[in-house]
Amino acid sequence: MTNRFFLIVCAFLSCQTQPPFQYSGPKFKGVNLVAPPRQPDSLALAPVRAIGGDWVAIVPYGFCKKGDPHFFFSENRKEQSKWQWWGETTAGVTGTVQMAKRQGLKTMLKPHVWMQGGSHLDLEFTTESDWQSFEHDYAQYILHFAKLADSLQVDLYCITTELDRFAIARPAFWQSLIGQVRQIYKGPLTYAANWDRYEKIPFWKQLDYVGVDAYFPIADEREPTVAELARGWKKPMKALQQLSSQVEKPILFTEFGYRSCDHAAQRPWESETDCIPNATVQANAYAALLETVWPQSWFAGGFLWKWFIDADPRHRDRDQFSPQGKAAEIVLTKNWN
Repeated sequence: MTNRFFLIVCAFLSCQTQPPFQYSGPKFKGVNLVAPPRQPDSLALAPVRAIGGDWVAIVPYGFCKKGDPHFFFSENRKEQSKWQWWGETTAGVTGTVQMAKRQGLKTMLKPHVWMQGGSHLDLEFTTESDWQSFEHDYAQYILHFAKLADSLQVDLYCITTELDRFAIARPAFWQSLIGQVRQIYKGPLTYAANWDRYEKIPFWKQLDYVGVDAYFPIADEREPTVAELARGWKKPMKALQQLSSQVEKPILFTEFGYRSCDHAAQRPWESETDCIPNATVQANAYAALLETVWPQSWFAGGFLWKWFIDADPRHRDRDQFSPQGKAAEIVLTKNWN
C-alpha cells in the first residue's frame, strides 16, 4: 500500500509544470542600431537615453551568397571594407561602443548574416566539404568580433542571429564555437533565434540568455486594441516560460518590433509587403508587449527593431519598423522612464 501511494505521488508530481524561472537582474531596455554609413555625431545616441533606453545592440553584418560555401566580412576581404558601411567595420563597431559608453549605455554586439539570393534562416549545404568551408570562414567572423567585444568590454555578446537551420543541423560546430568564444570573451553570451524555431536550438544550456527575435503573430485585425494584442501573447508566453524553466535561463528578446502599418501584428516578421500606414497599430503592439510580457519573472527585457543614428532622417522616416517620431516612441518613453 505504501509503495502504491508513493508511486501515485511521484506520478502526480511528474505531471506538474516546472515553476517559472526567476530572473533577478534589471530588465534590458535596448534598441538594435542600424549601422550608419558614416561616422555619426558624437551625441547621436543621446535620444536612446531620452526614451529611457539603457542598452544598444551593434550589428556588424557579414555576407554570403546562397549556395556559396564562403563567407565575407570586413576583415577577411579587405576590398569589401571599402564599400561596407562604417558602422559594420571594426573601426565603426569600436567607435559605436565607445560612443555608447560615453552616453552611459551598455552594449550588445550582435553579428548578423546577409545572404544574397536567399534567406539566412535557411542557410544550408549539401556536402560536408561545403559545410566545413563555410564554417571555417564563419568562425573567423565570430571569433574576430569576440576578441573585439572582449577588448572593448562589451557587456553581452550575441554569437549569431537567426541561423537556425544551421544551428539545428550542425550542433557540434556550435558547441565547439561557443567553447572557443568563452576562451576569448569573458562576458555573458546569447544567440538570437527566430520566433518559430527557438525551441529547437540545441545549445541553450551553454549560453546565459535564451535570445528570441520575437516576431510572434498575435492578432489578425487591421487595428487591434491593446487588450486584443495582450490576449494574443498568452500562447507564446506559455511556451517561452516553459523553455525558460526547462533550461533554467532567462528569456531575452534580442529583437522585437512592429511596422507602423495595418495588420502589423498578423505577420510581424514581414518587411517587404505592402503597407497602409497606421501608427496606432505599432503603438498598441508596443503597449501590449510592455504591459503583458515585460513584467514576467522569466523575462530579461529586450531590444526593439530598429533605431537609426544617422544624421540624415530620410532613411528613418521611410522605415516602417522604426518607432522614432511616432506614437510608439511615446509609449516606450512612458514605460521605460
